[in-house]
Amino acid sequence: MTASAPASAPERDAEPRPGRPRDERLLKTSPLKRLLGRPELGSVVGALAVFLFFSIAADSFLRASSLSTVLYAASTIGIMAVPVALLMIGGEFDLSAGVLVTFSALVSSMFSYQMTANVWVGVGVSLLVTLAVGAFNGIMLSRTRLPSFIVTLGTFLMLTGMNLGFTKLISGTVSTKSISDMDGFSSARAVFAATLTLGGVGFKITILWWLALVALASWILLRTRAGNWVFAVGGNKEAARAVGVPVARTKTGLYMGVALGAWISGQHLLFSYDVVQSGEGVGNELIYIIAAVIGGCLITGGHGSAAGSAVGAFIFGMTSKGIVFAEWNPDWFKFFLGAMLLLATLLNAWVRKRAEATK
Repeated sequence: MTASAPASAPERDAEPRPGRPRDERLLKTSPLKRLLGRPELGSVVGALAVFLFFSIAADSFLRASSLSTVLYAASTIGIMAVPVALLMIGGEFDLSAGVLVTFSALVSSMFSYQMTANVWVGVGVSLLVTLAVGAFNGIMLSRTRLPSFIVTLGTFLMLTGMNLGFTKLISGTVSTKSISDMDGFSSARAVFAATLTLGGVGFKITILWWLALVALASWILLRTRAGNWVFAVGGNKEAARAVGVPVARTKTGLYMGVALGAWISGQHLLFSYDVVQSGEGVGNELIYIIAAVIGGCLITGGHGSAAGSAVGAFIFGMTSKGIVFAEWNPDWFKFFLGAMLLLATLLNAWVRKRAEATK
């Protein structure tokens, strides 16, 4: 006589017993719960509030030309805020991001000028060198197991010294030589610093770069296995490593993503103004982090979105230019930026608690 095999666990649990909850993965989620679970919800509410505020406080804020100025200011921050947000979702920081932008521009300019080469050669060399710095940060973080704060602070100091030291050594001053008369400058400017006219209003091409990066980063986070790795290493890197996630490779890739954003921003800086000041960029890394945090990224990692960082950058653009349009003293800008950071963090925490309470 053969005994019948017991029903497998999935078969036994296929139908829930009275009073027994279903597997939460099989439950339908209401639109409200999905909305409350979005990391950028708090920043969207904040953006609407800032937009309405300056629409009332500044008469010229709603003009098309003013919108163009706001979007340009937002894009210059947003290009870097997107990869910085991905890095923060992965649980790390990059304090060298601000000076890396200047470093990228300096490499491109000085290589082109000294080698009397087509400026596109300098642009290509700059890309390789900037990506190498990003890889250095990621490899140092993985090999030494030091906090990213220490690793990137060291990189920040080294790049700051190199920017000034090499510029003065090669150019004799704290700024680079003009390359506007070199081959390829016009075409490079068209790619990195052109102004596109739409409806009689000029919009900087950096806005397109920014939107493209947001779309690419959102696709990576939400539609690829690499995106799952980013959230996993940010939530718990040891648990992620235990299930086969390549933690070191993921973090290195995220740092190289920041380097890619720095390269794009650096080329825009160079081809917008022709010359680069070696001391620029110091302190901008905090603005990129602030934009990401306002957009819903958690300091502890594992939570956030690329779209949220875009909204955070847009809030930054509205505030920085809205103060000017309202004819207020711009000395108060940092005060408003700090206040927005605190309010956004509190709002994001409240939204997360509401989302958890409705589960």
